[in-house]
Formats: sequence, structure tokens, C-alpha cells
Amino acid sequence: MNFLETILIHSPPLIVAIPLLAAFLTPLIGKLNEKVRNGFVILCLLANTSLVFYLATDVLNNGLHTYIFGAKESTLPIVRIFFEVDEIGILMAVISSILSLLVVIYSWSFMKKSTGLSKYYTLILLLTAGMLGMELTGDMFNFFVFLEITSISSCALIAFWTDRGLSIDAAFKYIVISTIGALFVLFAVALLYGQYNALNMAFLAESIPVNFTFIDKIALVVLLAALAMKAGIVPMHMWLPDAYGRAPAAVAVVVVSATLASLYGVLRICFTLYGGIFNSIYVSSQAIGGFIVILAILTMLIGVLMALRQSDFKRLIAFSALAEVGYMFLGVGTRLASATSVTSYTDGSSMVTFPAYSKTALAGSVFHIFNDALDIGLLLLVAGAVYYATKETSMNKLGGLARNMRYTTVFFIIGLLAVSGIPPMNGFASKLIIYESTYQLNPLLSIIAVLSSIMLLAVFVKVFHSVFLGPSQNKFKDTVDVPKSMLISMAVIAGIIVFIGLFPNIVFDNLISPAVDALVDNSEYISSVLGGGV
Repeated sequence: MNFLETILIHSPPLIVAIPLLAAFLTPLIGKLNEKVRNGFVILCLLANTSLVFYLATDVLNNGLHTYIFGAKESTLPIVRIFFEVDEIGILMAVISSILSLLVVIYSWSFMKKSTGLSKYYTLILLLTAGMLGMELTGDMFNFFVFLEITSISSCALIAFWTDRGLSIDAAFKYIVISTIGALFVLFAVALLYGQYNALNMAFLAESIPVNFTFIDKIALVVLLAALAMKAGIVPMHMWLPDAYGRAPAAVAVVVVSATLASLYGVLRICFTLYGGIFNSIYVSSQAIGGFIVILAILTMLIGVLMALRQSDFKRLIAFSALAEVGYMFLGVGTRLASATSVTSYTDGSSMVTFPAYSKTALAGSVFHIFNDALDIGLLLLVAGAVYYATKETSMNKLGGLARNMRYTTVFFIIGLLAVSGIPPMNGFASKLIIYESTYQLNPLLSIIAVLSSIMLLAVFVKVFHSVFLGPSQNKFKDTVDVPKSMLISMAVIAGIIVFIGLFPNIVFDNLISPAVDALVDNSEYISSVLGGGV
């Protein structure tokens, strides 16, 4: 076995361990030299991102990876700690690792004049480790632990600019919501463990359909409520605009990534842990799916309508991000709500029938998670660049910046078109899939989704005119574009957006479709742990 094969085998825990270890080393290195510290953090996240891509290549080509902590043989394999990496988990890890790396590069200049940067980079690394742990673990209690790591580090990062009272308020609101959500998750984990004496997701996914007791139903509702709240769905969205709008722009991007990790938790609960239930009891699938669809529509409409009222640049983007969460949940809800009938078999088992468009809707949702992380991330970095150059976020006080910030203006146009679902940007591909599939469930859903995108376009056209066009404000006439490290981060995201927009099939066929297949059919996820005799 050569070195690369050894690295591949141990890559799941290494992907979490590298940023975790770097988080503890960063303050020590920072005492020696700040530039060395910054370079160390970038190098660690670059190595980690490369390792994620290496593992992703193998998972997509050869299938799921399972890593066992502790003894290989046990009479109780269900209580051992597993990392179980399938196509959907590695897709989310790719998103988290890319955004974390680009945020650190962006922060080199953006946070340069701030104090306490060793703490800042430590928190970024802890947040990265927490997100990746949530996405790679195959154990419910470890999922809770990593969720807590992301919550605490996110709260501290949101409040990092302590000289701004609004940041403290936003952080307090975030930690209250996160604490409630985490307690709900822990309660659900305790219920499942008390019933099955197990925490492994694969074992639970096999056991729950056999029993599906009242306790299982309570655990399902509690888990979905907690993770949907952490993902920012209406009416549990009150923390999201403040967290995105008040935190430093670089921080807001990684908090977006943490939010999407919670949305990944919803996918894992619905299609892996309780996938057997939704595939055999169509009434449960329709009820949960219909409820999610209603909340998704409300999330889209409230996000867009509130964005129309904003005069603060970052807060407007935050409400736009809220609307985009609605699109993601709409695809998930459509998949579940479209369950139509049950086929019974002679052995007493049954299987729910799903129309073909339901899988397409779920694919659109997963695709939009990938796209939205890039689109909203780019817009938040642009807002950070505007603040860096002008020290202003109020659109009423900005204007004419396109004359002196040409590169930033181009990046904003790309983000504007992408988040509004305008071709040839990436948002168009995923939103079109959602439009077409939800139309077959109910045409009204598709109409509302299209109208929301049109209103989003109107919102960002207003922003473009207010911030970048028009006469220059006197105090901004000498404004220059932001440093290269910030431009590089925005350029990389913009380049990925354009590439996906021009060649959506490459990403869809190689990343999205395998991830959706892994969600729809959880048999490989279960058999990799229980069928292999581990």
C-alpha cells in the first residue's frame, strides 16, 4: 500500500482533524509572526480542500467510504463511532471546504486592521471542522457534537466586531436559537438511543421502518424542527437576517455554509434515517412534504418582500439568502409530497410510488444548495468589498462606485444575475429544474417561484443602481478597488458560477446526480455498515 492509498483510507478523519489541530496551533504561531500565521491557516485549509477533492474523486468513482474509530471487531458494532462518506456528504464537504478557504484568503486584507485575529482564524478553523464533521459522520451523537461546535464558533464570529452593538445583538439571537435547536437534537438522539440502544445512522435507518413507534415520530418531528430552524426556514428565520447582515462579510459567508450544513441534516434525516418510512407510508410522506412545501413558499415570499424594504446593503442580501432557502426546501417538500400510492408485496412489505418529477425536484434542490452557496457567498463578499472601500453599508449614502471599483462591479453583476436565476449563470440551471418539477405537483408553486425570482432581480437592479451607478458621492470620489486577496476570492467564486452556468451538465452529472441517487436509495448507506459484517 503506497502513501496516497494510505492517505485515502484515513482521509475522512483527517479532513476534520487538520482544521481542528490547526485551530489550536494558530494562536501559538500568531505570537511569533502574523504573516506566518495567515499563511499557515491558508496552507492548512488548502491542504484540507485538496484532501476533500481527493476523497470526492474516489467516492464518486468507487462508492461510499466507511471509517471505523476503534476496534474492527465488536459484538455491538452499532455503538462504535463511524464516519460514513457517501455522495451527498462529500458534495457538502466540497462546498464547505471551498468557501472556508476563500474566506480565509479574503480575510487576509479584509480583516487586516482588526485586533485579535489569532482568535478569528481559530474560530474559522473550528467552524470548518464542525461543518465537515456534520457532513461526514455516520453517528447521531457526533452529529450533535459537531453541530454544537459550529454553533458556538459561529456565534463568536458574528460578534467578532464587538465595537458594533448590533453584532452583539445578532450573536445573542443566534446563540439562543442555536441552543434551542441543539437541545432539540440532543433530545431526539436520546429518544432514539433509548429505544434502539444505538446511535449509528445506518443501524437506525434499518431499524426505524421495522418498528416506527410513537417515539420515532416524536424524534422525527423534533429533528426536523430543530434543523429547519438552524437552516433558517420561516417562521424560525428571525436570526438569519441579523446574523448575515451584522457579521463581518467574510464571517457571513462561512455562516451561510454552516446554515447549509444544517440543511444537509434535514436531507439526511428525511432520506436516510427515515427514508424507509417515507418509502413505505405515503400518508406520512405527503403530510411532511406538504408542510415543508407551505413553509418553503412562505420563506421565499417573506425573504423577497423583506428584501424590497431594505436600505442596508448586507441586510438586503441576507433577506435574499432567506428567499433562496425557500427554493431548497421547495424541492425537498415536492419530493415527499408527491408520493401517490403504495404497492404491497406478498411478504407483507409495501413501497410508496413516487413520480419521476419528484426525483428531479430533489435534484434541483441539491443543485441549488451548491449554487446558492456560491451566489450568496459572492454577493456578501462584494458587500464586504464595498464596506472595506467606503466604510458604509447604507445604499442611501452610496453611489457611483462603478467608476472606481470596476472589478467589484463586475463581480456584483455576476452575483446579481446568478441569484436571480438569469442565464447563463448557475442559478438559472437549478431554478429551472425546480420550476419544471414543482409545476407538475401544482402549477401555483412554480408560478410563485418564478415571481419570487423576478422580484429578486428587481431588488438587485435597485441595488446596482443605488450603489454602483449614478453620480459619485463627493466623499467616495477617491475610492479605489479592494486589495488583490479580496479580488482573488471573488474572482474564483465568479469563475465557478460562470463555468457552472455555461456547462451545467458537467456538474449535474458528476456531482449532483450521484448525490441525489444516494439520498433516494439508502440501501448502500445501510449495507456498507450492517451488510459488511463490521
